[in-house]
Order: sequence, then structure tokens, then C-alpha cells
Amino acid sequence: MNFADRTCDEIKKKQSHAVIGLDPVIERLPAFILDEAEQNYGKNDEGAAAAFIAFNRFIIDTIAPYVAIVKPQLAYYEVYGAAGIDAYWQTVNYAQQKGLIVIADAKRGDIDSTASAYARSFFGDASNEWQTPKKVDSLTINPYLGSDSLAPFVEQAIAKQTGLFILVKTSNPSSGDLQDVVTANGTIAEQVAQLVHTYAMRDIGTSGYSSIGAVVGATYPEEQRLFREAMPTSLFLVPGYGTQGGTGKDITNAFNSDGLGALISASRSIIFAYEKNKLQTREEVQLAIKSAVKAMNADINTALKDVNKLYW
Repeated sequence: MNFADRTCDEIKKKQSHAVIGLDPVIERLPAFILDEAEQNYGKNDEGAAAAFIAFNRFIIDTIAPYVAIVKPQLAYYEVYGAAGIDAYWQTVNYAQQKGLIVIADAKRGDIDSTASAYARSFFGDASNEWQTPKKVDSLTINPYLGSDSLAPFVEQAIAKQTGLFILVKTSNPSSGDLQDVVTANGTIAEQVAQLVHTYAMRDIGTSGYSSIGAVVGATYPEEQRLFREAMPTSLFLVPGYGTQGGTGKDITNAFNSDGLGALISASRSIIFAYEKNKLQTREEVQLAIKSAVKAMNADINTALKDVNKLYW
């Protein structure tokens, strides 16, 4: 099934456009997670990995009824070496078992041969009998090296019915240093958007959306309108909601008039929601996270309703 079709179906079932980032930071985890990991493994890579697995499973169990998609950022796991990478893939596997779509936030990009290897590492390679079968549902990639670095990802994503989100306009404050530079053919971000649209038209599902999507930040709401017009068939992964300052009102331009087309990402404001009131018990932490997810869904849905873009 086309990645975009599958994603749209799951969004409709959950009535949620939210994507929850699974970005664990060891010193911010609840004591009931840390104490058990330290007791069993000690303070080392293996202990951190065990804590991440326990925390992520706790998060997934809490949010699975309310969201369709999670997005683990690989960097947080790479800090802890091989044990951390194993925790990453255990998280991917557990989320998929719970029916969630997994976006690997890795922002990979390199020359064509290396890009092909990156794609096989995340999307699997059935022809490689030495590789343990595993794959994510989608992957973020960096377009800075140009089209020959993107093509291997696109070819494999289409062939394996997975998805891509290509960086176009990111949410960080200094994104304009390069992305807003004006050339003879518009800004660099606009040129990337044209490239994304060209790729996207190769794989349109029955939903009207493509498996080739774009990253467009919540912190630039006016640019969202421009990029939505330039990439009408692409799903947008929209970071910057929550901790970075984005709200429901800031993301409505990322959606098409059909009420679909955008996946709104939040991490710290959800998975560490218990920190605000210094909650520590399992029940208190779970309630805080659940409440934060439900509030995010309500905020987004209310904002879409206000501009007549609410699908359900």
C-alpha cells in the first residue's frame, strides 16, 4: 500500500494529525525508569539503552490510542553506541507492533552510492541474506548534495512502499542562512520544493498524496502557503509545534483544502510533559503525557475547523 495512502487512512482512524517525537534524554527520564535501568545494567551504554527502551514503550502504550505516527530521532540513540542503535530498532519494532507508523528522523544524504546504502539500511534489502530484516515506514533526508543524492532514496522508497520527507524549509531560527538565499530561480528552498514535486508526481496514491513528502516548519506559517501551492501532492512533516513555539494556528497553511496533507510534529512538549509539575509516579507521568497529546489534537483540530479545513 502506498505510504501516503496508509498514512492518510491511519490519520483518519485516529482523527489526529500529530506526530510524536521519541527523543529520549537520559537525565530527563522519570526516576522509576532510571532506577530500574541502573539497578539492572549500571550507568553505561547498556543502562541508557535499557532506559530508552522502557521509556519509549511506556510512551507508545500511552499515546497509541490517540495518534497514528511516531518519529524517533536517531541522534539521541547514537550517543550510546551499539546499545543505543539496538534501542532505536527495538523502539521501531515495538511501535510498529502497536500499529503506529514510524518516521526515522535521520536526515541522511550523501553521494549516490552512499545514499543507496543509507536507504537499504532504513528500508531493508530483501536480496541481502546477511541483513536482519527490518525497516522503518519513512525517513527524513537532506537535499544539499543535489538530485543524484536523492534519487537512490526515491527509487527505493517507491519500490518498497515506504516514504520520504525531504528538507525544504526547516523550523530552526537560522534556516534562512541558506534556505532563503535568492537565486535566479527563486530561493534555494523554492528550488528544492520544485525538485520534491517532480519526484512526488511519480508515486501518487488513491488518496491523492505521494510517498515523497517535504519538511516545512511550523515556525514559518506564511511560507507554508507558498510551499503548499508548490507541492500540492506531498505530505508535509511540520516540526516546530510546542516547545519551539508553534501552535495550531501556525500550521493551518500546511494543509490542503481537503483537511489533509500535513503531519504536525512535537516531541519535548509531549514526552516530557510531566516535568512542568515535577511529576514522578508512573500514574502521574502517564496522565500528564496523555493529557498533552489530547490537548495537541484538540488544538490542531480546532484551528483547522476555524479555517474550514477539518476533515472529520
